[in-house]
Amino acid sequence: MKKCCFKNHSPAVFFLFILVFSANTLFGQHVNSYEKEGQITIASCQFPISEDLQSNATWIMKQMESAHDSGAHVVHFPECALTGYPGVDMQTMDYIDWGKLRTYTDSIMILAKRLKVWVILGSIHPLEEGYKPLNSLYVIDPNGKIAERYDKRFCTTGDLNYFCAGDHFSNIEINGVKCGLLICYDVRFPELYREYRRMDVDVIFQSFYNARQKPGGIHPKIMPVTAQARAATNHFYMSLTNSSAPSSWPCHMITPDGLIQSKLQTDSSGILISEVDLSDKFYDASKDFREKALNGTLSSEKSPETARYKSRNSL
Repeated sequence: MKKCCFKNHSPAVFFLFILVFSANTLFGQHVNSYEKEGQITIASCQFPISEDLQSNATWIMKQMESAHDSGAHVVHFPECALTGYPGVDMQTMDYIDWGKLRTYTDSIMILAKRLKVWVILGSIHPLEEGYKPLNSLYVIDPNGKIAERYDKRFCTTGDLNYFCAGDHFSNIEINGVKCGLLICYDVRFPELYREYRRMDVDVIFQSFYNARQKPGGIHPKIMPVTAQARAATNHFYMSLTNSSAPSSWPCHMITPDGLIQSKLQTDSSGILISEVDLSDKFYDASKDFREKALNGTLSSEKSPETARYKSRNSL
């Protein structure tokens, strides 16, 4: 075996080798090996969604243009942004002209290609005759193609009057940033976010329709804060979009520490521009034990096997 020899190198080089070797031995990895790289600019959009397909499509394409002018890579719209939300904007889907819906969707895809942007579009996806449609998010890529479709997994009991439920997760990667999709009521089910954490997702795009609420409704109070908890527990960004029709709550951008980075005004149309840079560092209270929890170990360490520990009904 050859011996390592430094006789031809300066003391400074030898010291540098020892320093790097010691650091790698101490931390078990190269200093930068755990760091992620990837950047995207997100435009989270809100407008007063209605049952009027033409009006919705006009808003969507106008906001796509504005988002592009602001440098956005991804333009994110609310749940049922193109169609309106059944049960609120309309009590039946009999009014929907499926041919016109297809035409407006094609126009949005053509515009995405011209602008070279990604679009996350809330809409209704029809199935074969005899089946209720899906409450969906289309992911339109910069080539104007549908790259993926997420279907709302947890439909409310009201939703089920109009929709079938989905059964899959949806992942896309944009500029090195791994993205997952969810819709509205999914926020009530932390298991969905845990699965996205297992998939190493960096950003959740979650589209809501919480507008035209009754006065004093609970949703404006609890939806954003629930999303903050989901973001912090799983340490990823979240873009939240919502209709800006009256009695709503606005678009939010939440950072991986669970803080609200920025948000729009309530009940007013607008576009929230946010930067995601995976090299940025955020407080992560769960990082030391999250992997254990994900793997089913629900304690920080193994508990002591002693009589006093096992006896839980005595001092």
